[in-house]
Amino acid sequence: MARILIIEDNPANMKLASLLLLNAGHTVLCATDAESGLTLARADQPDLILMDIQLPGMDGLAATALLKKDAITAAIPIIALTAMAMKEDQEKTRAAGCDAYIAKPLRYQELYEVIDALLAKGKLQAGAEANPFHLPP
Repeated sequence: MARILIIEDNPANMKLASLLLLNAGHTVLCATDAESGLTLARADQPDLILMDIQLPGMDGLAATALLKKDAITAAIPIIALTAMAMKEDQEKTRAAGCDAYIAKPLRYQELYEVIDALLAKGKLQAGAEANPFHLPP
């Protein structure tokens, strides 16, 4: 399965997200603030990032923008996690570079569906880049 980095400052939310991901067979990396999350993302190159938007210090939107501007981490899909569920909040996450948006509280089926879709999309893109003419390997 995938290696997923969770950047979340709330211990209860971190525990829930970690348990859901572990139960689905994923490997979990954890960071409690944007700065340590950026460091982990660059060093460990996770397959996907769950990014809380309201973090202490640098917020999740600023961290996402930095990750998407960095060639090392730009291709990593990022799912915004937020309790802010207004349409303009969703648009802000997209503008920052998030690939998807999930409102809290987390619902496991939605979380799994979004993760699976983004991971599948990433594998398709990686395959197309490795074989741009769609020739058999």
